[in-house]
Amino acid sequence: MKFEVKTEQNTFSQDLIWICLFSIFTSIALLLANICIELSEISKYYEINYRCKLIMVDKSAIHFKKLSKLTKQNSKQRIWDLCKQI
Repeated sequence: MKFEVKTEQNTFSQDLIWICLFSIFTSIALLLANICIELSEISKYYEINYRCKLIMVDKSAIHFKKLSKLTKQNSKQRIWDLCKQI
């Protein structure tokens, strides 16, 4: 009578590979999310800067409304102060 015992010696290495792949993909996803957040903040800054330049040239209510939405400032005086600082 012949008995065969199957042993899987690479089970540990397969689990280790999956854990490494999961950690690599997770870190890449977090890095990309961080980059997206930073780019949105940068674009918001440039949009505020652009709107302030428009207000300096053309003092229309539309530009004040758009800037008040971006900066969450309700007073025109505060928006003017912000634009003077920029």
